[in-house]
Amino acid sequence: MAEEILINITPREVRVALLDNGSLQEIHIERSLQQGLLGNIYKGKVTRLLPGIQAAFVDIGLERSAFLHISDLTGTKNAFLKANDRNHDLIPTVVDKEIFDIRDLLQVGQELLVQVYKDQLGSKGARLSTQFTIPSRFLVLTPNIFQIAVSQKIVDEDERERLFHLIEPSDQGGYIFRTAAEGAEKQELESDREFLNTLWKEVSSRSKTAKAGELVYEEIPIVLRVLRDLAGYEVERIRVDNLNSMEEMREFAKRYVPDLVERIEYYEDDRPIFDIYSVEDELQKSLQRKVFLKSGGHLVFDQTEAMTTIDVNTGSYLGNTDVEQTVFRTNLEAAEAIARQVKLRNLGGIIIIDFIDMADPLHKNHLLESLTRSLSKDTVRTEISELSSLGLVQMTRKRSRESLEHILCVSCPLCQRRGSIKSLATVCYEIFRELKRIAQNYPWPGFLVLASQEVIDCLLDEESTMLADLEAQLTKPIKLRVESSYKQEHYDILPIANSMDKE
Repeated sequence: MAEEILINITPREVRVALLDNGSLQEIHIERSLQQGLLGNIYKGKVTRLLPGIQAAFVDIGLERSAFLHISDLTGTKNAFLKANDRNHDLIPTVVDKEIFDIRDLLQVGQELLVQVYKDQLGSKGARLSTQFTIPSRFLVLTPNIFQIAVSQKIVDEDERERLFHLIEPSDQGGYIFRTAAEGAEKQELESDREFLNTLWKEVSSRSKTAKAGELVYEEIPIVLRVLRDLAGYEVERIRVDNLNSMEEMREFAKRYVPDLVERIEYYEDDRPIFDIYSVEDELQKSLQRKVFLKSGGHLVFDQTEAMTTIDVNTGSYLGNTDVEQTVFRTNLEAAEAIARQVKLRNLGGIIIIDFIDMADPLHKNHLLESLTRSLSKDTVRTEISELSSLGLVQMTRKRSRESLEHILCVSCPLCQRRGSIKSLATVCYEIFRELKRIAQNYPWPGFLVLASQEVIDCLLDEESTMLADLEAQLTKPIKLRVESSYKQEHYDILPIANSMDKE
């Protein structure tokens, strides 16, 4: 797989594009004013216990309190309480499967070390855990959980067995072999392990003197995470349009990923780096609701707080054979496009895909296999259900960061993310009802309606008869005035006596 990484750097924003044969597959964006918290470790302070849902709110120095569930706590009751009897020791011991009441494990005002494993999403605070993970190039250190594990993406049984016997747990904890560890030499793994152990000792030492709400360990910047997490040996080159960042990445690569040093290049062309392979255009398309397929069909994405729905349509594609074959081919093309768009848009949580109905069971099985195969390239964990009788596929994708839409867009102030606005007639009828309501409750001598040009025109044209009848019914004058700054749904009603329009 020929992959290339393009990195666009400006003072306030870093954008990373991962391409496969010139086709944009993933986009990562980090802004200085909206930096992610994922992986950061804080000295937290419990501010509230929620025994009904076995959770706690923890202050980690942010505007919103973070959320810690009992399932994300490590340690038995006795071990945890014993650890907290020693003010200097805030790191819980090995995990125990026994379930406790949150009030037996934590108390309001208690300080503890916590790690963010899910960023702040929308109005929700960050999700916390005391089951720490510290990643490097090949390994992930799991402090105080003394076990060895291998990434599920390494499927070769001989390689898995080889890795299991290369490293044993240390006095700092256990290790998880990352996908990049496949084929790695023992010396490289030992170097990674030494680095992680030293880093965790520093974090542990810092935690002893840190104050509540203080950042103890910060995840590395995105330009360096690219080398650690995204850049595998299949990457042909990494192009960066900032000289200082390129040099910083090379220095980092020399220490941790030496094979990538020569592949990191400085892009000094006057043409914007994201204009290569039309990345900028693809990025803009990924924010649109509708995605067109090469065959003429299209997908419709609707992202809500509860879930994301994807509707597959044949569109203008009629096919040259029977209907079943046309539908089958459209669904196959859609499955591949959906896998790419899910990664590109960084969609997470519950995703419902409404494929076009098919009658042939073999076609249904083949479609699911195609979708599973396309999603297998995703570095984020996904789970897929079977195809229902209605042609629906339920899938989940781990959500740890905001979606691309939520990073780049804000809620429409007019429609409040409904995707539609009230019609002129609806707004006019609301105004009529509000006029009646005000007349019943306030002894105003008359009414002044402030609204947009379109609404005022509608009141004076299509709804003029109803407006005249209402004025006669209320036996009070109704004046209209255009407010150029008002949108279609926005209006105000004032008493004439308090306005410049009194006659």
